[in-house]
Amino acid sequence: MSLGSFIKKQFIDVLQWNEDSDGTLAWRYPMEDFEIQYGASLTVRESQMAVFVNEGQVADVFGPGLYTLTTRTIPVLTNLKNWDKLFESPFKSDVYFFSTRLQLGRKWGTPQPVTIRDKDFGMVRLRAFGMYSYKLADPRSFFTEISGTRASYTVDELEQQLRNLVVATMSATLGGADVPFVDMAANQLLLSDKMRAAMAPTFERYGLALDNFAVENISLPDELQKAIDARISMGMVGDLGKYTQFQVAQAVPLAAQNEGGLAGVGAGLAAGVGMGQVMMDALRGSQPPAPAAAPTPVAAAADDPEARLAKLKALLDKGLVTQADYDSAKAEILKKLIG
Repeated sequence: MSLGSFIKKQFIDVLQWNEDSDGTLAWRYPMEDFEIQYGASLTVRESQMAVFVNEGQVADVFGPGLYTLTTRTIPVLTNLKNWDKLFESPFKSDVYFFSTRLQLGRKWGTPQPVTIRDKDFGMVRLRAFGMYSYKLADPRSFFTEISGTRASYTVDELEQQLRNLVVATMSATLGGADVPFVDMAANQLLLSDKMRAAMAPTFERYGLALDNFAVENISLPDELQKAIDARISMGMVGDLGKYTQFQVAQAVPLAAQNEGGLAGVGAGLAAGVGMGQVMMDALRGSQPPAPAAAPTPVAAAADDPEARLAKLKALLDKGLVTQADYDSAKAEILKKLIG
C-alpha cells in the first residue's frame, strides 16, 4: 500500500451502539472498508456487551465500561493476530454489540391443544397461555448458537424458537406433573415454578437467562368443560330425592293459585321422585335397587277423574287446548268413569 493510500484509509476511533429502538438483541458495527485505529475507544453502556470476532472466531468479550483498544485490552485478538507488544497498527475485526436488557411481556401459548393423561378424566386435550421474560446473559453462546454473523438479530426473530421450546417443555411438565386438571387452577404458581426450572437449562444453552415465567390460564375443549360442569353440578345437588322434593315444595304455593294446579304438582312430584331414584341407582352402580315407594296421596289424586276434569278445564280456559281436544278428553274420562 502506498503512503497516499494509507493516508486516505478511513479509521474508526470510537466504537459504540446507541440503541434507538427496542427489540434488537444483536447488532454488528458497520465496518465495510474501515479499520479500527489502534488506541481507539470502545464504549459499552450498561445493559450492553460487545464481542470482537476475528475470521468467524469469537475473540474478546467486553462488559459495560470505557476501553482503550490496545494489545493489552484485547489479548485474545492480539494472540490471534500474532502481534507483539510494540505493533501498533490499525486492525480489522467484526464488532458485535448485544443488548442485555430484560425482554418483558413475551407471550406464549399452545397453538393446538396438548394431549396429556389425567387421572380423573383419562386422556384430555388442553390449552394454556401466559407470559415470560428473559435477558441475554452470554453473548458468546448467543452468537454461536443463534444470531451468527447477520447484521442484526431481533426479539421477534427469536420468538418462534422460544415459543416452540416453551410448548414442548409445557407438554412434558404437565404430563409428568401428576396433578389432576381440576386442581391445576389452584396450583398455577407451583406449575409456573416447575416449568421455569425445566426450561432454564435450555435457555442457558442459547446464552439466555429466563427471568420469569407465568401460567395465566389452562383450559379444556368446550365438550370436556361441559362434562366437568355437569359433574360439579351433580356434586352440588347431592341427594337427588331430597332435591326433587325441595323443588316441588317451592312449586306448591304457585300451583295452588291455579285451578287444577295441585293435581299437576302431584303428578310431577311422583315423576320427579321416580326419576331421582333411577338417577341415584345409576350413580350407585353396583348397589341393589331400592324398593319401589308406595303411591302417595298426592300421586293418587292425579288419577282422580274429578281432578283430571278440573285440570282439563283449566287448560281450556287458558287456551292451551282446543275445545275439540277438551271435549274428546272429557268424553274419554267420563267413559272410563261410567264403565
